[in-house]
Amino acid sequence: MLKKQYLKTRPACKVTFRISKEAARSAQSIYLVGDFNAWDAQATPMSALKSGEFTVVLELDTATPEYQFRYQYDGSHWENDWEADGYVDNGVDGENSLVRV
Repeated sequence: MLKKQYLKTRPACKVTFRISKEAARSAQSIYLVGDFNAWDAQATPMSALKSGEFTVVLELDTATPEYQFRYQYDGSHWENDWEADGYVDNGVDGENSLVRV
């Protein structure tokens, strides 16, 4: 799930990325990986909540209209966001999720 909050003081949008308990399944760790962190699989860990959900908030520059991303579960399994703004072929193993700001 994506929740967006546009900032009034500068051209940026705070985006909350949230993975439901159902989508997280039995994952021990989930990382958010995408254009915004140069696809570094260790750069953006998501916080595990007591509810079983995972979340992280990023501030994205609105000068870039959209960003590609995926979630990496337990260092090996890739998933898309079930409620992304869109999807694009990644040329490797399927599609990447899109967030539009």
